[in-house]
Amino acid sequence: MQKILMVCLGNICRSPLAEGILREKTNRLGIAVQIDSAGTSNYHIGDHPDKRTIANAKKNDIDISSLKARQFAVTDFDVFDMIFVMDTSNYTNVIALARNEADKNKVELILNRLHPSSNMPVPDPYFGGEQGFQEVFELLDKACDAIINSLNSAK
Repeated sequence: MQKILMVCLGNICRSPLAEGILREKTNRLGIAVQIDSAGTSNYHIGDHPDKRTIANAKKNDIDISSLKARQFAVTDFDVFDMIFVMDTSNYTNVIALARNEADKNKVELILNRLHPSSNMPVPDPYFGGEQGFQEVFELLDKACDAIINSLNSAK
């Protein structure tokens, strides 16, 4: 079973949404995958996702209200096969904890699944309005489809 980790800064907006989207899609398709999310910072450990993220997910028929933020740990390299980060800052922070090339090879910017080698960030909607949350949902929704396609082709 593939194990996938989604990572952003605080683990309250982008990464829990990515976790929820990918979990919903893989459950619906009957694909056995373990999915989790984490943040590179310790700002929100134990907190539920941002209320606006929960509302946006719910509007798109995904429930992430029970998720709780946690901080990325070096041991995540041992647990997860793929680690998707939301922006270059998250990438830098995760790579800084890598112990070797094998760890580094697990880390990828999630939008590179849509736009290879572009290193485009998923914008952080925290300081924006509702439209920013919907834009993030749409980007992550497409990226999760690309991840699922790669899982299916790896079978």
